[in-house]
Amino acid sequence: MESLACAAPDWLAEAVPIRQWTERYGPRIDSWQLPSSQAQRTELALAYGRDGFALLEAAHAADALVWLRELPAVQVLRAVWLQNYTRTVSETGREAKRREREDLLPSRLRLTSPYDLHARYGLKQGSWWTGYKVHISETCDPEEEKENIPADGGTAPGSGSDAAGPLRIITNIATTDATVTDAEMTEPVHHMLAARDLLPAEHYLDSGYPSAELIVGMKQSFGVTLVTPVLLDSSPQARSGAGFSRTAFTIDWDNRQATCPRGHTSTWWSPAVQRDTKAIVVKFDKETCHPCPVRDKCTRARSGGHTLSLRSRDQQQVLDEARTQQTSQEWRAKYATRAGVEGTIHQAVAVTGMRRARYRGLQKTHLEHAYSAVALNLIRLDAWWNGHPLDRTRSSHLARLDLSLSA
Repeated sequence: MESLACAAPDWLAEAVPIRQWTERYGPRIDSWQLPSSQAQRTELALAYGRDGFALLEAAHAADALVWLRELPAVQVLRAVWLQNYTRTVSETGREAKRREREDLLPSRLRLTSPYDLHARYGLKQGSWWTGYKVHISETCDPEEEKENIPADGGTAPGSGSDAAGPLRIITNIATTDATVTDAEMTEPVHHMLAARDLLPAEHYLDSGYPSAELIVGMKQSFGVTLVTPVLLDSSPQARSGAGFSRTAFTIDWDNRQATCPRGHTSTWWSPAVQRDTKAIVVKFDKETCHPCPVRDKCTRARSGGHTLSLRSRDQQQVLDEARTQQTSQEWRAKYATRAGVEGTIHQAVAVTGMRRARYRGLQKTHLEHAYSAVALNLIRLDAWWNGHPLDRTRSSHLARLDLSLSA
């Protein structure tokens, strides 16, 4: 309404009842509240729907100014209305109806804000928001492996001191809309790092980023080893810790055959697609499995023999190895190196306000994220050069008193 009132005030005055619509749409959104009654809210939403369709119909009429329908605000209004409303023809004329939840477009395609056309609705681990995601990469080398980085080419005083701790520098920032999953960004992030010759030999990732396919693919394409937790075997036997899980079966990839713990071999080996993922289905003959004395430790199938689902050879071998390694204390101690990035995320939120986008649009939001990363790097370099810890421990007066009395 604001755009049309500026661009074509005379046309708007004839197209809609200005006085009535000013009362309805004139108040600023931050000074307006929804009705408390659900019935009133529903009626108001339908009134909005009818008004929106009436305005769009007038703007697209044959005798309307052609350029009106090309106004960005009118185009956004049309997109939002098509996504959220339908029109039905009844005896009394056309009526607007809100779309049911199951009829709405997927979040990735649906506009969630008329003010930012790139923002999307995101949901992760019970938290939801409208906007974007940011993916942060940083160095995590041990202190003894890191070289001094003086500002003037000389030796920086205090660099590498125990007080400052290891220097961690943010090396990459990737910004996406809120619907892009972490796994979708694993390969793009590696391309970004490779473009600036910043690929690590080992890349420590959160559990949301990897898959067996990506672990193999990143090693083949970039020579990077992904150090990351993988999903454990979800079979009933593996979950309960009783019986024979997949690792109890020996796989002969060359002869396309599997051998069970009792020494029996499979009789079926066939490629398949399971949940949009390529797999290999291996079956054992039911005549072999039915009389087996340990059948209840192997399968819960009432009819037929035991069935295995495998990935491709290289993916399955990598997956089995990763599952075995991540249960060891040595691997857990190694993966603990990644814990520092949680502090980076906290610092980005607390110091730069990265969780709130100051601008509209994906490109401007990404620029904001990049500037925030630069600011954090400067703060870290300053602290490291001067031997100051980034996170200074706070002590209460009571704790200080206790320390003085025990001295």
